[in-house]
Amino acid sequence: MDRKKLSNPVLYLMAAGAGLVVANNYYNQPLLNLIAGTFKVSESEVSHIPLFTQLGYAMGLLFIIPLGDKFPRKKLILIDFVAIVSSLLVAAVAPSLLILGIASFFIGFSSVVPQLFVPMAAQLADEKEKGRAIGIVMSGLLIGILGSRFLSGLIGEYFGWRIMYVIATALMLIYWILLKWKLPELQPDFKGTYGALMKSLAHYFKTESSVRLAAVRGGLGFAGFSAFWTTLVFLMEDSFNYGSGMAGTFGLLGIGGALAATWAGKLSDRLNRNKLITISSLIMIISWVIFGLSGSSLIGIIAGVLLLDMGLQSLHITNQNIIFSKHPDARNRINTIYMVGYFIGGAAGTISGAYAWEIYGWKGVSGIGFIYSLLILFFHFVFKKPDAENIS
Repeated sequence: MDRKKLSNPVLYLMAAGAGLVVANNYYNQPLLNLIAGTFKVSESEVSHIPLFTQLGYAMGLLFIIPLGDKFPRKKLILIDFVAIVSSLLVAAVAPSLLILGIASFFIGFSSVVPQLFVPMAAQLADEKEKGRAIGIVMSGLLIGILGSRFLSGLIGEYFGWRIMYVIATALMLIYWILLKWKLPELQPDFKGTYGALMKSLAHYFKTESSVRLAAVRGGLGFAGFSAFWTTLVFLMEDSFNYGSGMAGTFGLLGIGGALAATWAGKLSDRLNRNKLITISSLIMIISWVIFGLSGSSLIGIIAGVLLLDMGLQSLHITNQNIIFSKHPDARNRINTIYMVGYFIGGAAGTISGAYAWEIYGWKGVSGIGFIYSLLILFFHFVFKKPDAENIS
């Protein structure tokens, strides 16, 4: 299919699907207090659920996404949905925290379909519209991340956390039907073996310094983001006496920030990307200062959420526009390198945020997030290349 034939209905189908599928990874966060109550475990123990999910996602990115360069994309996506549905069903009936943790790993492992959609959008779109196409799909993905927290918070509060996984299973079945009907097929560019495909990941990692830097920046940004969302439900319960419903409601606030993804995608087609990354990082630093001063202020938390989401999504879109400008025949593998780093950062942020909460409370979480954001600027200024050299 010619790249100029990317129609808006197909683009928005991918954007909606990116949100629906990635949501599977985040339903658990507002439900952690309810899950802890079901299995009678501590806050740090139950935080292993989002940790396993993020580690599974990183492994799925590493082992599944490169296949998009070797096998027909649509067929790969439709087969992957079998694993998504199976994992969600196991989570819904999990008899122990261990089984839920294993199911969560496979939910993350299989729910990597959005990272096949993003390079598909970049490949199908006209060159001048690439940033816009990436931005729209990423907006859908990010709205899914944030909206999932709102939905699961409400469902969990009124119907219990298991029902959320049942609903997620039904949504995946419906979306599978839509994909089978409407998603175009793209033929792969890579003709070698799977072993050669995986070896090429190491080659691109070694030779593409801008991709390595993007992975570091994205991973550090997502680390702070994950630390915040993992511990927010505990802050709401301890400081404000709110349950999972209120924690999930903050996801709706973040959607406003996530809409910055479309704006950032358009800007990154026209403006200096080094400057956009610097501005995005500074916005995240400011958000963490506000969080640190707002342990007992809902208004402060609201302002911080908006800024944190806006900063991270702008950083993420700019990173992706940089990496997709390189090696069009290897977009899935390039995206794999970036997103594995991104979600390893998320896993590190989840576990460090949980322990910071247990030891130092909200001030500790805010401090961890502030440090992660400062490190983005440090690595960016030390290792960035001029915009004319790397389109960044």
